[in-house]
Amino acid sequence: MALTLSRKAQAVKPSSTLAITAKAKELKARGIDVVGFGAGEPDFNTPQNINEAAITAIQEGYTKYTVASGMPELKQAVCEKFERFNHIHYEPNQIVISNGGKHCLTNIFEAILNPGDEVIIPSPYWLSYPEIIRLSDGVPVYVRGGKEQGYKVTAEQISAACTDKTKALILNTPNNPTGMLYSREELEAIAKVVVEKDIYVIADEMYENLVYTDEEFVSIASLNEEIYKRTITCSGLAKSYAMTGWRIGYTGSSVEIAKLMGSIQSHQTSNPNSIAQKAAIEALRGPQDTVEAMRKEFNKRREFMYEKVSKIPHIHALKPQGAFYLFIDISELLTMSYQGVVIGTVSRLAEILINDYQVAVIPCADFGFDDHIRLSYAISIEKIDKGLSRIEKMISDLN
Repeated sequence: MALTLSRKAQAVKPSSTLAITAKAKELKARGIDVVGFGAGEPDFNTPQNINEAAITAIQEGYTKYTVASGMPELKQAVCEKFERFNHIHYEPNQIVISNGGKHCLTNIFEAILNPGDEVIIPSPYWLSYPEIIRLSDGVPVYVRGGKEQGYKVTAEQISAACTDKTKALILNTPNNPTGMLYSREELEAIAKVVVEKDIYVIADEMYENLVYTDEEFVSIASLNEEIYKRTITCSGLAKSYAMTGWRIGYTGSSVEIAKLMGSIQSHQTSNPNSIAQKAAIEALRGPQDTVEAMRKEFNKRREFMYEKVSKIPHIHALKPQGAFYLFIDISELLTMSYQGVVIGTVSRLAEILINDYQVAVIPCADFGFDDHIRLSYAISIEKIDKGLSRIEKMISDLN
């Protein structure tokens, strides 16, 4: 008997980011000198005070189940951080601690979506958004923010995309993959549309600590009471505290939505790791000097990468304001030939780079732009220099 597996699961696209990163790690394991511009993961170790808090938690026996939606002390620490950094007031019963940012988003969409509900996604976008939305029976609706508008969408575009099926807008600032930051004025205009259309906004602020310009970081929920009521704020510790493997994310929302997310999580995963939660308390309440030191180092790398890329022929990029990515227009390269064959697609370009030049880049067709690549500068300047020199060599070999 042939049993039919889940059509929903079969429709999910594997993450191209993780696939490229896995291939780079495989080549490195074979002794091949690969420069990996792939996954968005800081190359710093987790700060020592955070590690020590985890060790202490183990020694003191904090290795049991916690409340499914997170330890009360961690929820309080998140509330303090929201008040201090984001200028948003949440009570602990509005906070849900989850197993990283993806888990937060999964909880959010499962809590708010009914079959056929539409979610507006500004493009370019993080490739997991549409897949998580579809798994929650939602429908992704893409709104394109072209290079001419700084890869950002306008309030007018969002308004035009709204239908009677629109349930939410997802807004990522600073953005992955572009590094662009929405200004206060842009967010105010978007907030006005969200309130007028009476939809939710999911504010993905995972890169909130990584801003390098004089432009202020603004949480959309902080603007006024009406947008606050419609915002689900999502963040975590992975990027700012070099804690990608610890898997701690968190949300702030209405009490009603937080209760739904907590109920969903209680059945799907139970609580996040108890030791990682203890470490997260130290991350949020402890010294923040390492966060600033990492931000300054990322900024040096950003400057170096952007300046070098700007001098390479046939590729173009806007200078990122935050996160740790450079979003590069490689459309000219797609019309050129390599070893007598037109390159044609961004995925083939990525294959040539990793197979023949030992450089791993992220092709951004799955991010909504099939003529761009993403490079991460969460690696050393020496590796950035080596990798970009290899990319430049590849370009010089094209016809």
